[in-house]
Amino acid sequence: MSHTRTSQLPAEDEEAARASGETASGKGEPADAGTATEKPESSDAKASSSDDTDIAATGEPEDNASGTVDAGEPVEGNSGEDARVPDGTDGDAPGKAATRGPVEADGRTPEEADTATAPATATTDQPDDTDHEPATDGAKTTQPPARTTSDGEVDEAGASGRVTPDGRTPEEADTATAPATATTDQPDDTDHEPTSSGTEAAQPTASDTADGDASQGDTAAGGEGATPDVARGWRGRRPVLARALSWTVTGLALVLVLFVLVLPNDVSKLEPERFVRIPAEGVLGAALLLLLPPRTRKLMAVVEGVALGLLVILKALDMGFYWTLDRPFDLVLDWILLDDAQSFVKDSFGEGGALAATIGLIVLLAGLVVLLVLSVLRLTRVMVDNRHTTGRTLLVLGTAWITCSTLTLEFSGVPVASHSSATLVENRVEAVRTGLKDGKAFEKQAAIDAFADVPPDQLLTGLRGKDVLITFIESYGRSAIDDPQMGVPLGKTLAQKTQELKDAGYASRSGWLRSPITGAGSWLGHSTFLSGLWIKNQSRYANLVASDRLTLTEAFRRTGAWRTVGIVPGTQKAWPEGKYFGLNHIYDSDQLGYKGPKFSWSTMPDQYTLKAFEKLEHGKKDRKPMMAEIILTSSHNPWAPIPSTIPEDQIGDGSVYHDLQKREGKNPEEVWKDASKVRDEYRKSIQYSVTSLVDYVAKYGSKDTVLVFLGDHQPNKTVTGEKPNYDVPVSIVAQDPKVLDKIADWNWTDGLKPADNAPEWRMDKFRDRFMTAFGPQAGGDS
Repeated sequence: MSHTRTSQLPAEDEEAARASGETASGKGEPADAGTATEKPESSDAKASSSDDTDIAATGEPEDNASGTVDAGEPVEGNSGEDARVPDGTDGDAPGKAATRGPVEADGRTPEEADTATAPATATTDQPDDTDHEPATDGAKTTQPPARTTSDGEVDEAGASGRVTPDGRTPEEADTATAPATATTDQPDDTDHEPTSSGTEAAQPTASDTADGDASQGDTAAGGEGATPDVARGWRGRRPVLARALSWTVTGLALVLVLFVLVLPNDVSKLEPERFVRIPAEGVLGAALLLLLPPRTRKLMAVVEGVALGLLVILKALDMGFYWTLDRPFDLVLDWILLDDAQSFVKDSFGEGGALAATIGLIVLLAGLVVLLVLSVLRLTRVMVDNRHTTGRTLLVLGTAWITCSTLTLEFSGVPVASHSSATLVENRVEAVRTGLKDGKAFEKQAAIDAFADVPPDQLLTGLRGKDVLITFIESYGRSAIDDPQMGVPLGKTLAQKTQELKDAGYASRSGWLRSPITGAGSWLGHSTFLSGLWIKNQSRYANLVASDRLTLTEAFRRTGAWRTVGIVPGTQKAWPEGKYFGLNHIYDSDQLGYKGPKFSWSTMPDQYTLKAFEKLEHGKKDRKPMMAEIILTSSHNPWAPIPSTIPEDQIGDGSVYHDLQKREGKNPEEVWKDASKVRDEYRKSIQYSVTSLVDYVAKYGSKDTVLVFLGDHQPNKTVTGEKPNYDVPVSIVAQDPKVLDKIADWNWTDGLKPADNAPEWRMDKFRDRFMTAFGPQAGGDS
């Protein structure tokens, strides 16, 4: 491939050369006068074909076989006006040759040949590597060569011969005023094929090639003649808006990632200052992405995005559990509680509302994970595109984090240097390990039982012949008594019921027990009270019911002196664990004969439950003494609607509650819009349950009745507020003074309301104290 480098002669040198008759080739042949003035050559045509180069080098065109042609006569092989119009030009175009003289073998006149050897006026700084092939037929012309469009067609305007003072056609001048869509500093290496029409197309420069590519894309996008802006759509038409939107999206992605990293897992800690921190996880994660190779980097970005999604889901679960149970979500054991949560939503908002909430939650969580993955991928691309700036930024942030951590700098009491997410994951992993170890530790604790080998005839001797009713009131916690908004009206109810019991011949003592749970998980409180073991999670509960640990209810059954029954209206599924607790018969929601409506979670009003117990068990004639475990559920969350106390003769099968609920019941959705209303309804539900129980005992009890009733756990934080204690009230009621004399050393408070300074025991200590107090006494007394 031949490369020709040309340079432009100064004007004075050019005039001198013409005056002396020098030729462009340097061989001393005179230049033809007709070619003394040469048209500037367009920058689109940087070099001629290899044949032209050879002629320019020798300055001797081959002789034409026909010699010369007289002026005004047609060229051989042509006739008429066509002979006077150079091939490839418009007949009306300026510059048309009216007459031609002698022609050379290649069809050119001597003047044209001489002109071809003249130095080009255009200059170029870089060689043109384009391969040029000779035209296959026709004559060459000194007119500006035709340009080839992006689709390969000859641009006739480019060959028309009409030029502007700078050597461009009017069309080229117009095009030059349009915004350029692409530029390049590299030489054009594109191979251009000659046209078959006899006119050699000019070879495009690098900028022409770029413009041609843009034009080709524009044509595809917007049709023939489409501008480059059309090809790029609204981004091309509004570049400022596009850039602003791009940076906005990037900023939102950064804010989302930082939000997830510094987000606390407890609603009570959602404070503005916690979001003004430097997360170490973010700095290290960004540095890792910046150091990895491209393929691994993209995979790691996806992994980090998924990890952030799972992290925010875990934090959301923790928020819910801290709010209801005052503890974080257990990754191993707490999945069973999600079914209870779904049941709660169903009872509160209906089956359709529960289904919609479940689907919406799943879609939301899945969408959040996808959004975080896309955010990390976008931030990764931005970091890589700005590698040096990102590296310096991470260095500054890392140094700032180390400094703040070393100096323990805080903002409004919150450390500026944050590693809360890493700590959360670390603690959760440790909790799983501890939970696995706890199983073995619990088995050892359960094996130690002071009453395991006590003969049945020596168990609970101080209660022989008594009907013992162990009753749990759902969510009956210390907050109901201590909180001024609830405690004052509830205190009046407790004082009134204490007096009614006295009037019926009963005495009562009350104290405090500390439950292992708060907010929910009633069965853990029940099993702790009955087993004498600290049942704080589902794993311990599962191990307990699979063991042979003696429970309080099983102790009554083992003696053979009592019939043991369970009244569990909240149990709506099979409960095989009931056999472990030593219950001869269990009455669940289906066996209590209720025909009325549910009251949110509660399957039936407490007043009906106690009436059914009286009918099915306690009211039977000629029966043996009885021990009954009774669960009252009307005070279960969400505490709306609450049944009202009605005359017993109107209860029937519970159908009456349909009209009562429609007429008096409150919508839980409305109640839960105001925390004050929630606390008020909770207090009313406790009043209803206590009233129902005391009224039942006062009416159906006897001198042989012993009532033990307590709360299973505190309500959730909507009622208790932040950092609640785990205490629940417990009372023992009996007519026989000997019963209360046996617990005189417990120092409990007289009446149904325990004093603030009444003894506080852990709930798992009650079984041993109770069985000791009512077991064989020193000296053989029972």
